[in-house]
Amino acid sequence: MRNTVNSIRRYRSLYQEAVARWLVCLAVLVPPLDAVAWVIEDRMKVPVKVTTVQGKEVEREIYVALFYENSSPEPRPLLVLNHGRSNHAAERARLDVKRYADAARWLTGFGFLVAVPVRVGYGLTGGEDVENSGGCKRKNYPPVYRASAVQTLAVLDALRKRPGTAQDRAVVMGQSFGGTTAITVAAMNPPGIQGAINFAGGGGAFPEKEPQNPCGQPALKRLFGRYGETARIPTLWIYSENDQLFGPKLPREWFEAFKAAGGVGEFELFPPLGSNGHLLFSRGPQLWHPRVQEFLLGIGYAPIAATPKRK
Repeated sequence: MRNTVNSIRRYRSLYQEAVARWLVCLAVLVPPLDAVAWVIEDRMKVPVKVTTVQGKEVEREIYVALFYENSSPEPRPLLVLNHGRSNHAAERARLDVKRYADAARWLTGFGFLVAVPVRVGYGLTGGEDVENSGGCKRKNYPPVYRASAVQTLAVLDALRKRPGTAQDRAVVMGQSFGGTTAITVAAMNPPGIQGAINFAGGGGAFPEKEPQNPCGQPALKRLFGRYGETARIPTLWIYSENDQLFGPKLPREWFEAFKAAGGVGEFELFPPLGSNGHLLFSRGPQLWHPRVQEFLLGIGYAPIAATPKRK
């Protein structure tokens, strides 16, 4: 009986020792919860007031998706990432920021609080189409891009009121219509913005009918030239050789007009991607990540850590 009791005690002691060792190993191998990086996703609404091509004022609250890393240092710099525009009303109504989520999460690795607004006339925000620049032969571009830029600045103002956000450090970025919006914002020279990134920006394209032949080409060139007269922050323009909306020639002409008028910028033309390089932003992130990182480093934004996991 005594031997049995001693054996039980000995096995119990060995078991307790093994458990203690396992817990020590677990503590070493698994960092505490607050040391694990992940991206927090949030949302907010921002009231905006914009003016249409016809001069009508439209007021609405826009939906904004937010992304930031839980452990990134405060105050966090801001980045507004603007979506593109479809020619089809049904597609504009279905717009979902999920298509921009991967890019937004990658950008949080630089410490940014990333905002993806759903502008007036799209997705959850809804409302009338305030970005209609008119028929192909009578395009009026400045008012529609200004309407988009005004919404961008309203989002930045709202974000700066949040605790833990920087008041004087921000970047604007966008794809297609959103890319032109980034250059529009740059031309407005708002304080506290260090750079603008334009992915495949332009306007007036109908690739199904007229690939690489957008409407109002002289008007687009004048638009970017006028932007260059006032834009003084660094800009990065990224296009692809087989962009089926704008082609390889027109974007370079727009950039040269911008630069000739005094704009500050860098132009990068990527090789063809699939059947339509206009989709480089969503389908080729591994291609453009290094170039965008280089630009961000140049304007003072370095990666804070490895790309964080999603929460």
